[in-house]
Amino acid sequence: MKLTSKLLMISASTLLGFGSIAPAFTANAASVKTASRAYQNSKIKANYRYAKNLMIKNKTGLSGKTTALFSKKANPTIGAASGYADLLVGLKGWGYKFTTTQKKRIAANLVINSKSTAADYANAIQGLKAVGLNPTKFKPAGAKKAVNLVSGLYRQSMSKQTPNVKSQVLLALTMSSTFKRPSNAKFSKTSLAKSLVKDQQSNNGWAYNNTAASVDSDTTSMAIAALAHSKSSLSAVKTALVKGQAYLKSNITASGAYGYVFNGKTVANANSTAEAIIALSSKQATVKYANGYFTTQQAASPLRAMLGYVNKTGSIKGATSQLIGVGQVNLATAAYRQALKGHSVYTVK
Repeated sequence: MKLTSKLLMISASTLLGFGSIAPAFTANAASVKTASRAYQNSKIKANYRYAKNLMIKNKTGLSGKTTALFSKKANPTIGAASGYADLLVGLKGWGYKFTTTQKKRIAANLVINSKSTAADYANAIQGLKAVGLNPTKFKPAGAKKAVNLVSGLYRQSMSKQTPNVKSQVLLALTMSSTFKRPSNAKFSKTSLAKSLVKDQQSNNGWAYNNTAASVDSDTTSMAIAALAHSKSSLSAVKTALVKGQAYLKSNITASGAYGYVFNGKTVANANSTAEAIIALSSKQATVKYANGYFTTQQAASPLRAMLGYVNKTGSIKGATSQLIGVGQVNLATAAYRQALKGHSVYTVK
């Protein structure tokens, strides 16, 4: 999930619970395009193949200007290109078998040191867990001995972190039941969930800078996915999820996609739609909307709209970074298919 900021002007959301929002099955329902299984398979196959080749070739793109995916030289701060964690989790969600060579490449390049941020730790934990490496016994590039990244993340302060980072951290720490909180932790999963709930704005969404005017579907979707995956029993978390889901319902575009606001106009795109699909796939009560509809005024379901951005090669139309574009779309389709089976793409054994 990306940690970039996007501005989105929104309308007032209703406080309806998703469990009570039934699809409007009317005579106009046929006008909403959904993604048939054949259409899904064709687009997903191309996108997955592209994602897989990024991993095999260790590249951030397969044409034009591209750099190494995992490289301390190209990315001295973290040892990998931005978006690598989504790519790895998505591939794992589709059952990709990471080779020994690929695992060694990741281990030899990922950088975690005293300058690493909470986001760096969270991405590393997600990525390492996805490929089958142990984040609690990991030797980062340049380190003399193995370190426990989970403990290291727990020692990071969450007091001034953005909602995006908090969401990434919560997702990372809930990937495995074996991740233990150290005695000197600065926060707990419960306190982090509560903090994320407090960041929710009066218009039901979340914003990268914690202002109602900057609420966007990307940050909101990330918060929903994180809170849902935390499986918190807190009533405040459950209420926040209902409100956040209502925000997504109210802010889908006429095309069925999601986007961000630029110069007063919503720019629909594959990445924002992918984030929303991941959020919708985080609960059994809402996954039906990923390839369904909230209103018959939608031209298509979010899944159909997102897959419409997938080129024949598997690349993503309009993506400024194919690594991020392909990685997030692949993660979204994996999350959706896993959810249909009652599983979460973020739960990795």
